[in-house]
Amino acid sequence: MISAVEARGVTRELPGPTPVTLVRDINLNVGTGEFVAITGPSGSGKSSLLYLLGLLDPPTSGEVLVDGQATGGMSPDQLADLRLARIGFVFQFHFLLPEFTAQDNVEIPMRRLGRLDDDAIRKRATALLNSVELGDHRHKRPDQLSGGQRQRVAVARALANDPPIILADEPTGNLDTHTAQLVFELFRHLAHDEGRTVVVVTHDTQLAQMADRRVLLVDGRLAL
Repeated sequence: MISAVEARGVTRELPGPTPVTLVRDINLNVGTGEFVAITGPSGSGKSSLLYLLGLLDPPTSGEVLVDGQATGGMSPDQLADLRLARIGFVFQFHFLLPEFTAQDNVEIPMRRLGRLDDDAIRKRATALLNSVELGDHRHKRPDQLSGGQRQRVAVARALANDPPIILADEPTGNLDTHTAQLVFELFRHLAHDEGRTVVVVTHDTQLAQMADRRVLLVDGRLAL
């Protein structure tokens, strides 16, 4: 199995008079095209691990590799460029910019990356919104969309730069059961039909069953 993202002996501590260990000595290898769910009790370090895998937080010790590439010696700018090009993020709170339309929100990452011209950016954003069945809503602002629709816009935005890796932190936490299942089915499609690597943090054990593999985190350590 070809590794898409890998944690090697990763520990994350918050400094202070009494240091707090968020995750300890994590070894985790997620393969290309694999759909993995990270589960565990509240406060077990699930989101902390995801932020380490996504290069949003640096490990105190150990290293994260993306597509086999070591990231420990990269500068903040290099890490930001790697995230923008290779990793798409979906969060529990969609973080769509409220003053922009759904179309605009999906276009923003492409404009930041700067690989496409304006016409190609517009066409790709429209195609992505069509792929999550929101093409007819592309000119609406987030406050004109339902919670499930906003989260699907967030998924489309995560796919904007065609990243091979999608990381999602409790993406269904604010959704009803039916809509949550639809979002998880979308993630499964991205992994199984498009070959993307998908890692989702979830507290919902039933939704986690839809993943190819489940990883249990307890007190910052891998238990399964």
